[in-house]
Amino acid sequence: MAKQDDDFRRVISHAKEYGYVFQSSEIYDGLSAVYDYAQNGAELKKNIRDYWWKAMVQLNENIVGIDAAIFMHPTTWKASGHVDAFNDPLIDNKDSKKRYRADVLVEDYVAKLENKIEKEVAKAARRFGDKFDKAQFLATNPRVVDYQERATTILKRLGKSLEKEDLEDVKKLIEELDIACPMSGSKNWTDVKQFNLMFGTKLGASAGSAMDLYLRPETAQGIFVNYLNVQKTGRMKIPFGIAQTGKAFRNEIVARQFIFRMREFEQMEMQYFIKPGTQMEWYETWKKNRMKWHLSLGFDEANYRFHDHEKLAHYADAASDIEFRFPFGFKELEGIHSRTDFDLASHEEYSGKKLQYFDHETRESYVPYVVETSIGLDRMFLAVFSKSLQEEELENGSTRTVLKLPAVLAPTKAAVFPLVKKDGLPEIAREIVADLKWDFNVEYDEKDAVGRRYRRQDAAGTPFCITVDHQTVEDRSVTIRHRDSMEQQRVAIEDLKGIIHKEVDMKAWLKRIVD
Repeated sequence: MAKQDDDFRRVISHAKEYGYVFQSSEIYDGLSAVYDYAQNGAELKKNIRDYWWKAMVQLNENIVGIDAAIFMHPTTWKASGHVDAFNDPLIDNKDSKKRYRADVLVEDYVAKLENKIEKEVAKAARRFGDKFDKAQFLATNPRVVDYQERATTILKRLGKSLEKEDLEDVKKLIEELDIACPMSGSKNWTDVKQFNLMFGTKLGASAGSAMDLYLRPETAQGIFVNYLNVQKTGRMKIPFGIAQTGKAFRNEIVARQFIFRMREFEQMEMQYFIKPGTQMEWYETWKKNRMKWHLSLGFDEANYRFHDHEKLAHYADAASDIEFRFPFGFKELEGIHSRTDFDLASHEEYSGKKLQYFDHETRESYVPYVVETSIGLDRMFLAVFSKSLQEEELENGSTRTVLKLPAVLAPTKAAVFPLVKKDGLPEIAREIVADLKWDFNVEYDEKDAVGRRYRRQDAAGTPFCITVDHQTVEDRSVTIRHRDSMEQQRVAIEDLKGIIHKEVDMKAWLKRIVD
């Protein structure tokens, strides 16, 4: 755990030092669980959003995108169940006065069991070498089997208790597991209570006439209330999808782990409208599609896993998370949910408006079912950033810090250096920047020795460095250096655009999904 904590602290520190993420209102000592995306962070976030949007909307003929308002009529949230059911189980420690999500305390306990399993696997792998059979070891090693059974039993009990809203049993589980307050070590807990996560606000010029509103806790409802408008104006035929990205707001009890859990965050969601009875087929299809999208970015498949829900939300008949191996363990990155017809049927009831689809082939009307894919953009940012940050030992014994972002997502694609600040080299470097900036985000850098500039760009995540030297004056060639391999090539200036484009072109990366 100490190594995990150190790795995570390094991620947070690097994000600030290289202009990715700042604490919001830092000069006023910050605001808890609220962050600002800095110059490089804004670019990386935009690139992730674009990568999702192109894969989800542009490459699917039957999926369109919208941008619904953050403010919605308050009855929306009554119909969706958020007013009555959008709660987290809260528990306080009487000694430390700290507040926690009861379910997270239990899940963190299970995460420790999973860490023990990983340590046992690592030890066995070192012991047996090439002969090691991981699957057999997980299935037969008594200690590992015991850890797995305990973890499964705990999560099943937690899921059932939350589903039945048996908060007394959730507290009993915490006490039986001997879970202590992470801050004080105290085990003196209050009863578990439900806590609604929505932020309330007002709409109106005067207190007397103001309407009570909520900041939206999810973007999905903006899609559902616009479903019929989109279907009719777009002449959409089932199955079809509506996608959206945008801000959502939740008054998290325990907002922590940097940008993993924030009070103001951004979602990328798609609701896929289907014929009732086909939901399990589409649910499995979208699980596969979304995992392909994640793997297209080139991270090791071992960093991902599916986790099927024991406790289903009030609207779902099936739900699974794509979990990612963050520096603090496997946690939810994206959810795929079969939402049945709950949302549309409920909005139909509360609004008094028909939200049915007329199927011209079967000559029948019905309320569509929905399969949802929902990913947190901020969590995706953290996944990409944390997994890309690496410390490498070089052949000469020195080390370098390198941010190996997928080139398609990197904020700056290339940095252009004049070897020295004279002899016409800066002018040629500026010409190259002026030409490349029409196609890529590029940077000019002339400060410090070239070696230091390389290291600075490595740490910032820039895939290419281009050096202009005295030979450039003679033959219009430059040195281009690749971030990941540190390989250097001598190429003509006129070839730069093609070399960079080959590595950063979104089409080439997204083709991995369909190939």
